[in-house]
Amino acid sequence: MNAASTTTVDVLSQALKAAGDDLRLQVLALLAQDSYAVQELCQIFASKQSGMSHHLKVLNKAQLVSTRREGNTNYYRRSDEACSQALDHLRDSIYQAADALHLSDEVQAQLGTLYQQRAAASLAFFKDNAAAFKEQQDLIAAYDVYGPEVASLLGRGLKALEVGPGNGEFLSELAARFEQVIALDTSAQMLEQSKELCSKQNIDNVNFVNGDTAHCRALANSLDAIVINMVLHHTPSPATIFADVSSALKPGAMLLVCELGAHDQDWVKQACGDQWLGFASSELKQWAKLQALTEGASRYFALRNGFQIQIHQFFKQH
Repeated sequence: MNAASTTTVDVLSQALKAAGDDLRLQVLALLAQDSYAVQELCQIFASKQSGMSHHLKVLNKAQLVSTRREGNTNYYRRSDEACSQALDHLRDSIYQAADALHLSDEVQAQLGTLYQQRAAASLAFFKDNAAAFKEQQDLIAAYDVYGPEVASLLGRGLKALEVGPGNGEFLSELAARFEQVIALDTSAQMLEQSKELCSKQNIDNVNFVNGDTAHCRALANSLDAIVINMVLHHTPSPATIFADVSSALKPGAMLLVCELGAHDQDWVKQACGDQWLGFASSELKQWAKLQALTEGASRYFALRNGFQIQIHQFFKQH
């Protein structure tokens, strides 16, 4: 065998060995649509940190998982980086095998607890900082910077929904273009601000709902558009947001996402209650692809403070 063939065999052998463990396969199944820190995986699988760190090291070396640093914490996710053709095919087969696994009720229960903890931290921040949130958000990107750009990609229709409207600035755009608008927010304090702004502007076609995006499951195939403005970096599970909202879209309807690009300014976690330090556009597009959403137009622009903003249209397939 030549050197190239030997290298290929070694790489494939590492991947097969990494996948040849029950816990590592379950971890790969869990990482299908979301990212988790070592401590979170330990909580979910009732595992010691030393053991979990070893398993993740094996998976990382085999190029089955990749890491992303969020402040002082590394988050693990499935690797989607292009490798050799042989490893790409094998990796896809391993992922498919992992997807067929059934995670135990105990694991599912721990996963639910973890998401509740993430959500509780976000809710606590907005409860304590609702009055000053606009000022804090403006430290990153003021609405005037991205709002008009998002509006320029928005169509018209009968019914639309905004996830996390904040103090309600974009609701006027939606109310003018759609007959009925739903403002959905987990924070009662922020939703109250949206109500007050709509009242001042005499907007009367907005329905305010205090809840998370699981509410969208009850709106199956009924919405012409959903807008998510600068919200995903606050949420416990962005992938779950995509899954929830896609179910509410009519065939051909639009999901419009405005979000921060990936960055390393971890001061925003304390100052603005951010869960994630932005996202690579490939992450947003992958979450959309998993929900059978096709790409539309995209826009990118940089701010003077070092942040980047990205706006993406996605359409539900017929």
